[in-house]
Amino acid sequence: MHDSPANHTNEDRHEDVERVLVSSAAIARRVAELAQRIGDDYAHADGRLTVVPVMTGSLLFAADFVRALPQRRLRLQLTTVSSYGGKNTATRGSTLTGSLPKHLEGHHVLILDDILDSGGTLRLLRSEFEARGAASVRACVLLRKKIPSAMSTPCEYVGFDIDDEFVVGYGLDYDDLYRNLPFVGTLRPEARG
Repeated sequence: MHDSPANHTNEDRHEDVERVLVSSAAIARRVAELAQRIGDDYAHADGRLTVVPVMTGSLLFAADFVRALPQRRLRLQLTTVSSYGGKNTATRGSTLTGSLPKHLEGHHVLILDDILDSGGTLRLLRSEFEARGAASVRACVLLRKKIPSAMSTPCEYVGFDIDDEFVVGYGLDYDDLYRNLPFVGTLRPEARG
């Protein structure tokens, strides 16, 4: 269903990474494909599309994605939701920690998130944006874990389905580290000490 994460490059290396799950090349291809598909789906919404990246995990994904979108008139409004925090490797539930975008009435809202696992973040934001009068609310995630809570959460656009593992890179972190890696991978046990 989704692009193969193979074809690792020299940049897909880091001494703390045990295994690369999605290479930088595969991410670049998939982000371009998602941007084209979503651009086609929102062709009617020129000037009325609001893209809402969930910070901080989707920072790199959002930057690459919005630059690849064919639309030239869109709004970009950030929000912050906490699910993990610090050295936690299991979700603690989704809590809104920043302000929500304003002036969404009549706008088509696209939520951009790094990873879908419990589904709490998407459910929270969908209900908030719908209550604020959005014309439509859809979600796009870079990664979706192959677990019941994630697979049963409505999400219109998915980059890659992955196994239920704790991952870092391309915006995802462990204790605020590793977000800058250009690929997605798992950490060696000693790196989580």
